[in-house]
Amino acid sequence: MTERVPWDDLPAGLRAAIEDKTGAVTASTSVTQGLNCTTAQVITTRGNGPLFLKGVRDTDLDGAAALRWEEHLNDTVGGISPTIRHAVRVGGWYCLLFVYVDGRNADLSPGSKDLDAVAFTIGRMHRLRTPDICIPPLADRFTGYLMPGEAEALAGGTHLLHTDTNPHNIMISSGTAYIVDWAMPAVGPEWVDAAYTAVRLMEYGHAPASALAWLRRIPSWRSADPKAVEALVSATCRRWSAVVGARGSAASNKRFQQLVA
Repeated sequence: MTERVPWDDLPAGLRAAIEDKTGAVTASTSVTQGLNCTTAQVITTRGNGPLFLKGVRDTDLDGAAALRWEEHLNDTVGGISPTIRHAVRVGGWYCLLFVYVDGRNADLSPGSKDLDAVAFTIGRMHRLRTPDICIPPLADRFTGYLMPGEAEALAGGTHLLHTDTNPHNIMISSGTAYIVDWAMPAVGPEWVDAAYTAVRLMEYGHAPASALAWLRRIPSWRSADPKAVEALVSATCRRWSAVVGARGSAASNKRFQQLVA
């Protein structure tokens, strides 16, 4: 289980720096889910109301890099992801304080009432501008697993992508879906997040026909270049097979292959 440092165990200097921005913290509740942070909690503040606090030690290079992506992209993904109110770097810690979304993780199972909200938000993501910072191309993730022509096919889009729309990164609040944790962004074809989400639907119990029917609701998918889709599927399956072996990757690869079936 990921170590989670509660509010009272954070360095006094860090707590003081946070309260200097938010007002006194009157209550805190640790959040246990998620992998990329050392402290994660909902704090109640006198000046800013409830906030979601997420932070890592500076020595956690991967975790700090993930938080930097979230901070850099927050203005771009406003309205789709909760707004960052404050960023604090004190005493060897890096913390972000987000507007608190009072919600729950999305239910991606068959028949879920969340599926419409998720589709609507995924559709809104297609209209995000690509920020003027250097975001790695999606094809770079598959270096060593691409066949000739596949990198070019995946380079056919310059849209900002989230790339990890698992249900822990989709919050439902008052019927609206919010996509959180923009820690692994890429640029690529605009339909990629929708395709990844359809694969998640299969993972959570949808038959392929059901997941693909949901996917066809997304305009960008209906105009996706078949060669680019095949490149994504083939490279994903090759990479996952190399990481966990043929047996371990079989179920996931079968779900991805439904995108070109």
